[in-house]
Amino acid sequence: MKRLLGLLTLIACLRVYSQPIAEIGKPLQAWKEGYLDLHHINTGRGNAAFYILPDGTTVLFDAGELDPTNARTTSKRNAVIRPNDSKHPYEWIVNYIRKVSPLKEKAVIDYAVISHFHDDHFGSWYVGAPLSETRKYVLTGITGVGELIPIHRLLQRDYNYPVAIENRLKRFKGNDDNYIKTWNNYISFIKAQQQKGMQVIAFKAGAKSQITLLRHPLNFRDFNIQNIKSNGLIWTGKDTLTEQHFPVIDTADPKSWPDENTLSNVMLIHYGPFTYYTGGDCSGNVFAADATWRDVETPAAKVIGEVDVATMDHHGNRDAVNEFQVKTFKPRVWIEQTWTADHPGHEVLIRATSPYLYEGKRDLFATNMLEPNKLVIGPLVDQSYRSQQGHIVVRVLPGGKNYYVIILDDTNKNMLVKNIFGPYTSKHL
Repeated sequence: MKRLLGLLTLIACLRVYSQPIAEIGKPLQAWKEGYLDLHHINTGRGNAAFYILPDGTTVLFDAGELDPTNARTTSKRNAVIRPNDSKHPYEWIVNYIRKVSPLKEKAVIDYAVISHFHDDHFGSWYVGAPLSETRKYVLTGITGVGELIPIHRLLQRDYNYPVAIENRLKRFKGNDDNYIKTWNNYISFIKAQQQKGMQVIAFKAGAKSQITLLRHPLNFRDFNIQNIKSNGLIWTGKDTLTEQHFPVIDTADPKSWPDENTLSNVMLIHYGPFTYYTGGDCSGNVFAADATWRDVETPAAKVIGEVDVATMDHHGNRDAVNEFQVKTFKPRVWIEQTWTADHPGHEVLIRATSPYLYEGKRDLFATNMLEPNKLVIGPLVDQSYRSQQGHIVVRVLPGGKNYYVIILDDTNKNMLVKNIFGPYTSKHL
């Protein structure tokens, strides 16, 4: 049986290698069974990543959409909407998924994961947002995507931690009614979709069987997704055991409550020797007056070790991608999902490119690099990034030994290939 599986894998590899991975100026060649495709979709208005696993199982990791009525969103400080404003960001995400999904127009999302509850990761309510078919919620971010493409399972952190959500929302009363409306809109979406069969599941730190291959799992025994962290629980590296990173919460003292970024869900994708990290907006740098436990990157990195590809926490903002994470991960490829002039922080870029934290080559890719970044940081930007604009696709070949980074044009709906980097060799061979 093992020989037969090995022969089938070899035949699949030969078929793949006999064709070019991608061709500049042409649409990305379709996913094939055995590929692991990791798409980082750029709308300019938040994070969205769509993963096609080796057997065709699909995962959406975040679907953000900033409030377009907020002055900052349309200022020169932020990226413009990509490809253009003829559609809402959630519609562009849907357009992208339908183009690359194995099922095309009949695409489904087997798993959707919300890393944490900030608008650039799950969408913002705003005046004028389109209404759902039931008129019970507006379409923005994940609610818009879920309206147009069926989501079978939605994984999220336990939002009643560190305290009941009702108590947390009270803090926004009068100060940020937009967030209260955003939250209520999300809950209305969940209730409506549950009636249609969507399962809502608590993302469980330490689990290795929560997001699994659904179509041909026996063909890819060397594939798994390891949940690393959710809220304050971090996997120990043994079985499914976790440890609580945060101290006991004082429900009466908001200063003791971890902020939303530190509560982010973190997961690791393994495909043979290939390893990919994504961690929402986890923070790792502790500033003056910050609690030391706000650094969640260090304990997570200790259990993760080296990776091949890492998305930058918090878009590469200055409170993330700390020194310990950089020298522990040692990624060959950094991916930065950016939408504002805060991404990256100058010191973050220095750490990510420092030969003193780890030796060897590393390639950086960003979805949006704004002119203000170049003016403030200077030539280090052009020296560091292989690509500064566009959708970023990591295509891992059957078995996980080799992978490519492919940049797609984000200025129109055709998403033609702009550039191809690789092949890279996975480091855990």
